[in-house]
Amino acid sequence: MRVPIFNPLYLLLKACGFPVVWEVSVGAVVFREEDGERIYLLLHYLSGHFDFPKGHIESGETEEMTLRRETEEETGIRDLKIFAKRVSISYFYIAKGQERARRLQSGRGVWIFKQAHFYPAQTQTLEIKISREHSGFVWLAYEEAFAKVTFENARRILRETEAYLQSETGA
Repeated sequence: MRVPIFNPLYLLLKACGFPVVWEVSVGAVVFREEDGERIYLLLHYLSGHFDFPKGHIESGETEEMTLRRETEEETGIRDLKIFAKRVSISYFYIAKGQERARRLQSGRGVWIFKQAHFYPAQTQTLEIKISREHSGFVWLAYEEAFAKVTFENARRILRETEAYLQSETGA
């Protein structure tokens, strides 16, 4: 189901008593240079999809603070050079399974309007220490990473990031 994602719809549903929540996350399109080629890090989430590290902004955090914290928590990477390019996506989903149960138990909405912002982030780190949220990871060149990410939003993020990096570095 495709639902238009915009604040007035969220506000209307909330006013009508629906179990909605508006969340903002920040993530990183982590890459490194290897033999003159840019390769990207994709995390394999327990639900089966491949995507980038990301997470919720906590109280008092800036977007950069969230990006650094979430990337370290999910990958162990600390040495990030963050680029200025910001790619934002919006989507809607209804929590299911364990996520739904956790949300209901904590009194949080299960209809989630999500806005996520991603920044290119370069690392020199080779060794990844994935969190319990993930079942694995891969480092892939752009074309392979583009084919591997699961969602169209992730493909758009990767496409815009690669175009930006090419324009910045000439490669």
